[in-house]
Amino acid sequence: MDWKEVLRRRLATPNTDPNKQPKLSGVKQDCEKKSEQELKDEEMDLFTKYYSEWKGGRKNTNEFYKMIPRFYYRLPAEDEVLLQKLREESRAVFLQRKSRELLDNEELQNLWFLLDKHQTPPMIGEEAMINYENFLKVGEKAGPKCKQFFTAKVFAKLLHTDSYGRISIMQFFNYVMRKVWLHQTRIGLSLYDVAGQGYLRESDLENYILELIPTLPQLDGLEKSFYSFYVCTAVRKFFFFLDPLRTGKIKIQDILACSFLDDLLELRDEELSKESQETNWFSAPSALRVYGQYLNLDKDHNGMLSKEELSRYGTATMTSVFLDRVFQECLTYDGEMDYKTYLDFVLALENRKEPAALQYIFKLLDIENKGYLNVFSLNYFFRDEIFDMVKPKDPLKISLQDLINSNQGDTVTTILIDLNGFWTYENREALVANDNENSADLDDT
Repeated sequence: MDWKEVLRRRLATPNTDPNKQPKLSGVKQDCEKKSEQELKDEEMDLFTKYYSEWKGGRKNTNEFYKMIPRFYYRLPAEDEVLLQKLREESRAVFLQRKSRELLDNEELQNLWFLLDKHQTPPMIGEEAMINYENFLKVGEKAGPKCKQFFTAKVFAKLLHTDSYGRISIMQFFNYVMRKVWLHQTRIGLSLYDVAGQGYLRESDLENYILELIPTLPQLDGLEKSFYSFYVCTAVRKFFFFLDPLRTGKIKIQDILACSFLDDLLELRDEELSKESQETNWFSAPSALRVYGQYLNLDKDHNGMLSKEELSRYGTATMTSVFLDRVFQECLTYDGEMDYKTYLDFVLALENRKEPAALQYIFKLLDIENKGYLNVFSLNYFFRDEIFDMVKPKDPLKISLQDLINSNQGDTVTTILIDLNGFWTYENREALVANDNENSADLDDT
């Protein structure tokens, strides 16, 4: 008989004798005695056990994560003096090592000698050229420090329209010099990066410029008592243009990318022309001019400027409504402006074509803080003719981007904030006619 049939009959026959009831296995009896929660706990323990065994069996295939380098290091707290000192010293050692990797003057002279020796004729006028084959030969002889400059990418970058496929030796050498200077400057700035995060705070940049002053011959005539005002004047330009969100810090990369550092280091030139000094914000004449204007405006000699004192700025033609907005939006102390706030004001008005300056003035013109200038805002300062000049995307409001895109930002802001600017704009046709008449009179004589 088939065992399935035996089992079916056995189950179909009732057995009422308790003594003849089949006994449950020990496991089943234990299960009946256990509560539901105990069973769940046991199940979870078994799952954890088997999962751990399974994961352990895959250990060799999951070890790659151990090769990921650590990318976050907590900065030491202020009270962790030893850790702070260790971090400071390690950064100094790192920067010294980076500095040793740069070409020194002797190595640069040797590089120039090799380039001149391997020039490829014919010359273009007086300019020596070099082809790619000789370029690579120089790279092999110049040493390991120069290896980064002798690449196909650099050669292609400097290759222009030479029919022989050559590049200018002078242009290449200037390229190397510029790269070396950028790295030197970055290392120099990084020494003042107290936080070690790739940016400079205002106090860091002040220390950098203060220690830079003795190395700039064009500043030899400055009195030491004026140093603090000069440093404030110089630092303010960096932060006004490079820190538009007013975070109180600037990326070192941004400092290197802009032209301000070039202007500052231009003061190393002992023969810098008078015209160049007058147009250079960092020159001694420029700094003395700005500070002198501030002192002349300060009639009560309290070191601060009131709204009435500031109204005499320039040609004393700024509108009263604009001055009201200046003192509403800018940082003041008991209703008066300090030198640092004054510098922001001057930088904005003297650079009205720059986005940072337009942002400064736009904030003053946006009296409702809506992020755009509507008819009400402009009527508050002037008339609807402004819309015709700017031609905004929305005919009822002017955004900052509209002002920048119009290329009329300096004219518009001058009209809105300066009575003399308004008069000049209103009488522009008459002024042009007068200029033409004066030119004709000169021609007749």
